[in-house]
Amino acid sequence: MLSEDILNTIKGYTDGMKQIVSIVLNTGEHEKRTELFEFLRSVSASSDKIIFEERDLKGDARSPLTFVLEVEGDSTGIYFSGIPSGHEFNSFILALLQSGGVPIKLDDGIKKVIENIEEKLSFEIFVSLSCHNCPEVVQAINQFALLNSKITSEMVDGGLFQNIINERKIQGVPSVYLNGDLFANGRVELSSLIEKLNQYSNNRISSDDNIPLQDVVIIGGGPAGISSAIYAARKGFKVSLIAEKIGGQVKDTLGIENLISVSSTTGPDLTQAMKSHMNDYNVTVKEHLSVVSLKDDLVKKIELSSGEIIKSRSIIIATGANWRELGVPGEKENMGNGVAYCPHCDGPFFKGKDVAVVGGGNSGIEASIDLSGIVKSVTVFEFLAELKADQVLIDQVKKRDNINIITNVDVQEILSSNGKVTGVQYRHRDTNEVQIEDLSGVFVQIGLVPNSNFLKGVIDLNQYGEIIVDDYCNTSASGVFACGDVTTVPYKQIVIAMGEGSKAAIAAAEYLQKNSIEVISAAE
Repeated sequence: MLSEDILNTIKGYTDGMKQIVSIVLNTGEHEKRTELFEFLRSVSASSDKIIFEERDLKGDARSPLTFVLEVEGDSTGIYFSGIPSGHEFNSFILALLQSGGVPIKLDDGIKKVIENIEEKLSFEIFVSLSCHNCPEVVQAINQFALLNSKITSEMVDGGLFQNIINERKIQGVPSVYLNGDLFANGRVELSSLIEKLNQYSNNRISSDDNIPLQDVVIIGGGPAGISSAIYAARKGFKVSLIAEKIGGQVKDTLGIENLISVSSTTGPDLTQAMKSHMNDYNVTVKEHLSVVSLKDDLVKKIELSSGEIIKSRSIIIATGANWRELGVPGEKENMGNGVAYCPHCDGPFFKGKDVAVVGGGNSGIEASIDLSGIVKSVTVFEFLAELKADQVLIDQVKKRDNINIITNVDVQEILSSNGKVTGVQYRHRDTNEVQIEDLSGVFVQIGLVPNSNFLKGVIDLNQYGEIIVDDYCNTSASGVFACGDVTTVPYKQIVIAMGEGSKAAIAAAEYLQKNSIEVISAAE
């Protein structure tokens, strides 16, 4: 079932394991059990640090397709129900390695949040083996189980347990249940899981755990934030970067062909390149954490979702913005597989295909005009009875034969098959008639939401929630700078964010030169 190359790779990985891990498969009969048996047997045969056995797991097992990882006879709390192949193969192998003692690469603050949970938490993660987003969630919760014996984690292949999928009315994956109740679903970030788990944690981080006074703290890990970190670190400052996710929105971008000097790349590849570049410098990175509050003073104080407090002489805010989502079934599940938010970035990938633009404001109509020169046809769906865009843009649309406008409709669902978008289901608001439009892609253009909620009352924001900055990235607070998509700077593009990030770092450096460490120390 597994090739010799894969088995040899597994053997190489297991060399780092410090203890033997047992794969224990529940007893019973199922049409898929022989396939699972052979799969697990072949994995265990690849290394003398993995043992495979069958045993009645009794009430701890969902079905004959359930197996658990054990170390020295004790359960790790990590269960799999189904055959962890496809995208979940990595989740399975990583669980084996980490159960065997390979270090868990999580921030110490996050580890303390998890370790201090005192309630019993039983997680079920329903997945599809073709889901690109599911493994990150499965792997994170598996790590939680290894860090705290009160936590259990079970990956459930929804394709093999359709009765449960139907019973719980699950429409998208990953779908995470905690102690039987829905905990999170759709695209789930690790930072979001950590915040939700804070309510169960008795975490108290002492002042001894906090890092020393920083010169620059960057909030945000996208192109603007990483650019700021590199520029600030090159000047010899003590720099920390806080990010819910390194790469930000870029990490989820299908393809990038407009980053000057790089003909073509992908979001994950660019994210890795930016991260690698940043790692060349002494930057303290605290990933999967968000900022709860920010206190502006001569010494800035940043409280993290882990409970940590970081003090800094200056701050650069580069938290970016999120595309406003429709919130309909099929949207999150198909991000990067037909659902897109940036026509400049992803438009060329739909050359010669039929696509939709949801939104009839300026952004939506501009997107439809841009796309009309690339794709076969564009269908614009607008919720209101009339387009909201400027008349000059509407006039331009009318000159293009391959743009079709449908107003007064409610998009209900984005349809897909085999991991690719196939159409849109929508409802006419005046007649309630429901129709389906066959399409290959959907561009959601209903606005941006700046990630600035935590700044309300701290610095000046405009009516859209964007941080108001001047030409030097100064905000209304002294020593607090901002850059990238979260600001009032127009045109939200990667190359612009990178430039603004470097500008913010240079501006922060000038501020620090005028405000010496002695003055700051006296203020403390």
